[in-house]
Amino acid sequence: MSELLAIDADVEHALEAINVPAYVIDAQGIIRWVNPAGKRIVGNVTGRQFTSVCAPEETRRAREVFASKIAGTAKVTDAEVVLVQEGERIGVEVSSVPLYSGDRIIGVFGQLVNVDEEPDRPLHPHLTPRQAEVLRLLERGQSTQQIARELHLSLETVRNHIRHLLRALGVHSRLEAVALARHGDVAVS
Repeated sequence: MSELLAIDADVEHALEAINVPAYVIDAQGIIRWVNPAGKRIVGNVTGRQFTSVCAPEETRRAREVFASKIAGTAKVTDAEVVLVQEGERIGVEVSSVPLYSGDRIIGVFGQLVNVDEEPDRPLHPHLTPRQAEVLRLLERGQSTQQIARELHLSLETVRNHIRHLLRALGVHSRLEAVALARHGDVAVS
């Protein structure tokens, strides 16, 4: 950072002008700054709780990741997240780091990458939001262990979600469920 100070770099102006969505959340979880590129994705959400832009099934995991940064136990996290703005679901990858003032963590700085607007499809009426999230991860080829890790759930809980979503969809295997989702017969997010 001393190199930036040495050349008198205006990083704040650069962050405002860049076409990469960026944001700052304070230690209480309030969104304090969103650059114009971010506002094009989620609107002007400054002053709102950060979880207010997360899909309901993402809220718990988002709080856990945020808490790990504020506690200083996670230096950087990269995660796929579904954001919601005016009813639209947007899949993004978020890369975020603790934001320091001296030696003290005062918030989180992050950027959104790989922004994919998801089609506005209703969820299958018999799937819970968590089951839909598990199905989306199965569609990406993730194993039960990978899903458990990503969603911060036990293996048994993930197995139960899979068992229930198979029953709700009227299929007998993960492969059938994924095929059903890929052919557009089931919305997975």
